Amino acid sequence: MPKESSSSSTVPLSTPRALARLAPFVKPVAGRLIGGGLSALAAAVIALCIPLLLQVVLEGPIATGEIGAIIWGAVAVTVLALGEALMVWLRRQFVLNPATQVEYRMRTQLYSSLQRLPVAFHDRWQSGQLLSRMMQDIGLIRRWLAFGLVLLVVNLLTIVIGAALLFRWHWLLGTIFLITAVPLWISGFLFEKRYGVLTRRSQDQAGDLATSVEESVHGIRVLKAFGRGKHALVKFARQAESLRETELSKARSVGWIWFWLVLMPEIAFALNLVAGIWLIAQGALNAPELFAYFAMATVLRWPIESIGFLFSFMLDARTATDRVFEIYDEQNTITDPESPVSIAEPRGELAFEGARFRYQDARPHERDLLDGIDLVLRPGETMALVGITGSGKTTLTTLPTRLYDVTGGKVTLDGVDVRDLTLAELRTHIAMAFEDATLFSATVRENVLLGRADLDVHSAEAERVLREALDVAQAGFVDTLPEGVETMIGEEGLSLSGGQRQRLALARAVAAKPKVLVLDDPLSALDVDTEALVEEALRHVLAETTALIVAHRPSTVALADRVALLQNGKVTAVGAHSELLRTSAHYRHVISSLEAEEAARTGAIPVVAGASVAEAATTAPKAAHGTPPSSDGAANDTHAENEEVQA
Repeated sequence: MPKESSSSSTVPLSTPRALARLAPFVKPVAGRLIGGGLSALAAAVIALCIPLLLQVVLEGPIATGEIGAIIWGAVAVTVLALGEALMVWLRRQFVLNPATQVEYRMRTQLYSSLQRLPVAFHDRWQSGQLLSRMMQDIGLIRRWLAFGLVLLVVNLLTIVIGAALLFRWHWLLGTIFLITAVPLWISGFLFEKRYGVLTRRSQDQAGDLATSVEESVHGIRVLKAFGRGKHALVKFARQAESLRETELSKARSVGWIWFWLVLMPEIAFALNLVAGIWLIAQGALNAPELFAYFAMATVLRWPIESIGFLFSFMLDARTATDRVFEIYDEQNTITDPESPVSIAEPRGELAFEGARFRYQDARPHERDLLDGIDLVLRPGETMALVGITGSGKTTLTTLPTRLYDVTGGKVTLDGVDVRDLTLAELRTHIAMAFEDATLFSATVRENVLLGRADLDVHSAEAERVLREALDVAQAGFVDTLPEGVETMIGEEGLSLSGGQRQRLALARAVAAKPKVLVLDDPLSALDVDTEALVEEALRHVLAETTALIVAHRPSTVALADRVALLQNGKVTAVGAHSELLRTSAHYRHVISSLEAEEAARTGAIPVVAGASVAEAATTAPKAAHGTPPSSDGAANDTHAENEEVQA
């Protein structure tokens, strides 16, 4: 479940005011919706005219036995019925297209909002909740606009008009009708309060269920590998049962309102029958008038009975509107500056000046995860960033492109604060490749050239850039795919191996031709031979590109001109690899840890370059003992331990 949005802390809106928020989407098509409403109202008025015509026929032609007049009366009733059917057809023609236009606009704006909102927003929201709002809630709003809203307004007007017409025969009959309607309004008020809560709970639970399905599908390999399919099924069944119970509660609430909607008209019919017979006996009413009265009451029965369904439909739409506007109302904290600066000829100098960062759910007493980073990458320099797990390496790499904004200090590109650049320009100058390579359901070509909006993906120049990037990433395997670079690679690239996905993600970053390249351990899924080839090709690319590389392997450190050591939220040492081995015990500890992990992966014997194994063995425990991770900052530490996935 997502955290409460900013709007949730304000006074809740009434149902009409909540639904009125749809006005900007409805306004362009309001004319056609009004036309649909008028058509429906015309159909209702025609239906109300039929009892009046029947009274005339009963009092005239039937009473006098004029066969020709009776036939003309039947023809008139048929014409009215055809007119009613025509108005119903017109209503559908008027409203169907506008309602789908509203649905289209709302979906497009919601998707735009999801793209615009910062990563911090997506950290808080489950994807299933977003998906249910995008598909289920907006679809429900469309159906309500096309059907529920029009019929609710028209049926209420029909009841008012019909009730007024009932008084034309006798005030007593009309009064009985109104009195028997009072319980309906009371039960409707109680129904709104309970049903609104249940509807919100149901739609949120449906979002949770969608999240569970999505997680189990994406994680099917893990579930199968660990034999946890039944465990996932038990969790899903528990969530599905909660949703079922909520839906049953909704059904019971609807059943209760239907009980009154069916019972009270029947009671009104019975009382009116007794009153009508008594009025006939008193000479205050005749039989054709009583017949017409009951015909009118019968016409009104459907509008009255439909109110319960339409009322619940309106509450469903109100809840769906609230849920969708929770996304619309989210504030984007990472935006373009009011007076942007532009870098005409970027050199690629990247600097962190007292940069601080803490996650949004960190408690006040916790220290910043990045606690004053001072680091300068010279133009064309390749710098490796090393540190123990949870030190904040991946979090640091998200700051240059403003996936997150610093909470203190600043990050500069060629002396310009990155917050003074437009996001479009900033992300043209700086490109990223993540350890967890994400690809899209598109062709290989489209995935690799994702960052080159300036190119026609099928042009000769695009082909040249594509091939260079694939060569650097040693991704020649794409030519063996069924359709080469035009092969659709499937959802999130899961049809490829981990190493193949990572090479395509690296090719995507290289193809962007940035002045600064930020790489978060982009070679972790590659075998030793492929890694060596990629590293050799990267050396040529990085010769003219400033690069910040998060190193999880000793071999990655070898790519760097200098190495920065991240410890306790600060950069505690910067220098050449050999220099840091001589001067920093903590650096030797980190490198020995990386070599141990590499040895476990490859079966090799770990050796710390520039220092003896014995020295590493003696210094590592001291370093580990002397510089423990901070015990405070629980929320930031939790984020840090999972920071690679959060990027």
